[in-house]
Amino acid sequence: MIKILFPFSWLYGLITDFRNWLFDKGLMKSTTFDIPIINVGNLTVGGTGKTPHVEYLIKLLKNSKEIATLSRGYGRKTKGFLLADNQANAQTIGDEPYQFYQKFGNEIAVCVGEKRVEAIQKMRALKPDTNVIILDDAFQHRPIKPSLNLLLVDYNRPIYDDFPFPVGRLRERRHGAKRADAVIVSKCPKDLSQQERQIIQQNLQPYLQANAPVFFTKILYGKPRNYRSEDTDLDGNKILLLSGIANPVLFEVYAKEHFEVVNHLIYPDHHDFSEQDLLAIHQQFKQDIKAVLMTEKDMVKFQPLLGHPLLQNVSLFYLPIEIDFLTAEMKKGFDEMISVACKMFYI
Repeated sequence: MIKILFPFSWLYGLITDFRNWLFDKGLMKSTTFDIPIINVGNLTVGGTGKTPHVEYLIKLLKNSKEIATLSRGYGRKTKGFLLADNQANAQTIGDEPYQFYQKFGNEIAVCVGEKRVEAIQKMRALKPDTNVIILDDAFQHRPIKPSLNLLLVDYNRPIYDDFPFPVGRLRERRHGAKRADAVIVSKCPKDLSQQERQIIQQNLQPYLQANAPVFFTKILYGKPRNYRSEDTDLDGNKILLLSGIANPVLFEVYAKEHFEVVNHLIYPDHHDFSEQDLLAIHQQFKQDIKAVLMTEKDMVKFQPLLGHPLLQNVSLFYLPIEIDFLTAEMKKGFDEMISVACKMFYI
C-alpha cells in the first residue's frame, strides 16, 4: 500500500519545493521586522513538543523583555486577529495559545492570527512596547522571515527516517531543514549517551546549514494537579487516562510507570470535548476508577465542562510538563544564543 503512495509523496514534496523556491528567489515576499522574532516550528505534523519549548522561551525572557506570542490558533472557532483577554478560552483562541494565556497572560501578550504579517502589525499597534515576538509553529509560514528559526525534531521520529505526505508525516521535504538556524531534538531519553547524540547529529547534518547547532531536550513531568483541590493526590488510586494530543505514547508510558492505569481514552489532536465524551468517562467509573488524569493541553479544553453534573463526583487531574536540556552546558549555549539573537537588534 505504501509503495502506491510514494508518487503522491514525491508530488507533494515537489509542490512544497516550488513554493519554497518562490520565496527563496524573492518572487513571493517574506517580511522582516525591526524587533527579534523567534520561531519555534517543525517539519513534522504535530507531536514534537512545540508548546513546552515556547514556554521555556517565555520563562527565559519574560523578566527582561516585553514578550508577545503569536499562533495561528489551530482549532479555534473564530477568525482573524485576536489579542487574548479575560474573555478568552480555548474555543476563541485555540488550546495552546489559551494555555500560554492562563500561565503568563498578565506578563506577556498572547495573540492569534492566520495572516501573521498583518497580525504582527496589529499587535504592535496595541502593544507598542513589545520587543520580542515568539512565533508558534511558523516554520512553513514563509511570508515572515524570523530573526531566529528554531526547528524541533522528535527523537522518536527523526526527519531523516520520515517522508512527506501521504507516506510519512513531513510537511515538506527534509532539506527544508536548511532554513533552521538551530535544531532541537526533543523528547530524548534523559540518559541519552554522547555517542548516540553524535550519531543523530551526523544523520541530521546533510539536511542542515553547516553551522547550525543541534541541542537535545527531555520532558520533565510535574506532580499531577487537581482541578478542585490542592491537597488531593493520585497515590494508590486507580485512574483513567484521557488525552487529545498528537502523540500520547510518552504520556501513557509515564503514567503507567507511576500510577495504576485502568484504561486510556485517546482522542484526536485538538479534540473539543463534549457531553458525549463525559458519558464515556462516566461509564469508566463503574470499573472502580477513582480519578481522571489528562494532559495539560487537554486541561484548558476541558474547563468549560467542569460544572457538568456528570463530573460532580469525578476527581480531575492534569499532568504539567516542561522541557530541560540534557546537559547544563547545552542549556547555557542555547540561552546564550537566544540572548545574542535578541541583543543584535539593540546594539
